[in-house]
Order: sequence, then structure tokens, then C-alpha cells
Amino acid sequence: MDLKPKILDKYIMKRFMTTFFVALLLIIGIVIIFDISEKIDDFVHNEVPLKSIIFDYYVNFVPYFMNMFSPLFVFITVIFFTSRLAANSEIIAMLSGGESYHRMMVPYMVSAVIIALLSLALNFYVIPRANVERVEFEQSYIKYSKGKGVFNRRNVHYQIAPGQFVYVESFSTWNNTAYKMTLESVDNNKLVSKLSAESAAWDSTMGGWHMRKWMIRDYNEGLQDKVRCGEQLDTVIALNVTDFYRNEKTVEALTIGQLNELIETQKMRGDDNIMFAQIEKQRRMTLPFSAIILTIIGVALTSKKKRGGTGWNIAIGIALAFLYILFLRFSEMFVYTGVMSAAVALWMPNVIYTLIAAILYKIAPK
Repeated sequence: MDLKPKILDKYIMKRFMTTFFVALLLIIGIVIIFDISEKIDDFVHNEVPLKSIIFDYYVNFVPYFMNMFSPLFVFITVIFFTSRLAANSEIIAMLSGGESYHRMMVPYMVSAVIIALLSLALNFYVIPRANVERVEFEQSYIKYSKGKGVFNRRNVHYQIAPGQFVYVESFSTWNNTAYKMTLESVDNNKLVSKLSAESAAWDSTMGGWHMRKWMIRDYNEGLQDKVRCGEQLDTVIALNVTDFYRNEKTVEALTIGQLNELIETQKMRGDDNIMFAQIEKQRRMTLPFSAIILTIIGVALTSKKKRGGTGWNIAIGIALAFLYILFLRFSEMFVYTGVMSAAVALWMPNVIYTLIAAILYKIAPK
């Protein structure tokens, strides 16, 4: 197969990329209008400055939304402009001129790979930084987001370091205070010491905890344990107040390096909230690759000229794209319920759609 760039390749790639970005801009414009109409009451009620709405929210919201639905935009783009090529008999002319079906796919795949790599870079580095301001804005001003990061945690068990375990009966985000905190040190499966406190308030200036009504018991080999107690004690441990605020929103604001570090820390601690970080990491990787898969499906479905125009092709394409996104969201439920790991659940839609793409691609040239 001759892979040397041709005029035809440039023509298809230009049509592909132009249609993609035009569709992207149009749909984003429509989404912003609907989003403003939905949140206008919150903006007015909270007297949010116009500058903050534009630069803190929508400037950061656009790349987030654009990347989340980029597979859908790619699919619609391929369905739309390939149907137009087929309706105008341009594909028939390409194949009649000696171009093979497989060679015709090359500019499609190159365009899809470019979009996938761009999406991957945005997912790993750009969008997490933009999400910091977006999430803060939502939690401050938007009604449905308020309370998502403000909650009381109960019965928290963490391994904060090898051989060091912490237990908190309850944590109040109203005053950043842990109640009934216990810190245990274990060596060779034996309890060495135990620190208990009625309450522990977080102090951001020292990066540690102010413990109140504390008691330390050091366990010796014999029967004589050493016990110390007091009214106040300041301590710094590998437990930060932000650990109590981790949820599905906070992980969106982490770069890939920070996300990997958080996953390793939560694995060591045995933190149940690790599923949020694992889902976020796998989602960032699966979505870009879906653009390539959906491009193959889109071309296979619409490269033949059909009676009735392009409407039916576009309807099928949009239905398949929405089913993919729905399937991807539904697969996350398997992680929340503990049925599957995040890697298996989030990659499952891509695997299934890859099989569909392979079958359609095999049938299409016939």
C-alpha cells in the first residue's frame, strides 16, 4: 500500500478537521446557551460577577465539555461529511480511480489519531488545571454542586504509613475537626503504641492537628505499659485535611502525575475513595482512543450511497455514539459496586465497539 501523501489525503483530512472544529464550535455555543439558562438563577441569586462567570467558569468549562464529548463530535463529523461524499458520488469516483478502500481510510485514521493525541494531552495536563477553578466556582455558586464537597465523614480507617494506622469516628467539614481520633503504631504485627484524642482540629499554618484530651499508651513486653495524657497536643502526621474532602469532583483537578500519586497513597491506606481516582484515570485514557474506533464505524456505515439521502446515516451514527457514551457511564457502576476493576470496566466499551468496528469494516468494502 502506497502511504505517500496524496492530494486526496489532504482533501479528506481538510474536510474532516474543518467539519470537526466547526461542529464543535456550534454545539458548544448551543450548550453554553442552555447551561446559562439553567444556571441563571444561581448566578443572579449569588450576585456572581460577569467576569467570574466568563473567565472562572465558562473559559474552563469549554475544554472540559469539549473533551468529554469529543468522541461524539468525531463520530457526527465522520457520519456527516462521509455521507455527503457518498451522496455526491465522490467515494465512487475515488474507488473507480484506482484508490482502494483501505487506502482511502488512511487520511481518516491520521485525522482521528491527531484528535486522539490532542485529547490525551488535554486530559492529562491542560483540563485538570482548568478544572481547579471550574470545580471551585461550581461548589461556591451553583446550587446543585453545593454540599458535594461539604459533608461529614464517619468511621474512617487509613493506613497512613507502613505500620501506622489512623481511625476517626467522625469528621466535621464545618470546623475541620476529627472526633475520636486514634493513631496506632504496629511493628511485626504487634501493637507498639496507641494515641487517642477526643478531638483533633486541623491547623493549616502548621500543617498538622491540634489534639484535645489526648492519651498515649506505649505497650511493653511485660505488663507495665507506659501511659501519658494531657489536655492539648500538636502533632504532624501523614494525614491532611484534604484527605477527608476527596470525591469524584476533586480528582478531576489532578494532573496525571498527581492522580497516580493519589492512587498509590490510597492503595496503601486502603481508602474506599480510591475508585474515584481510578475511574478518572481510566476515563482519561479510554475516551481519546474511542475517537479512532468511532471513526472506523462512521466510515463503514456511511461510505456507501443510499437512497433517501444522509438523514438515516446521521440518525444511526448519533444513536451509536450516544449508546457508547451511555455504555461508558453505565460501566462505571460496575466499579462502584465492586463487580469489576476500573481498568476492565472502563475499557470494556472500547473493546466491544472495536469488535463492532472490525465487523463493519470487513463488510464495508463489499
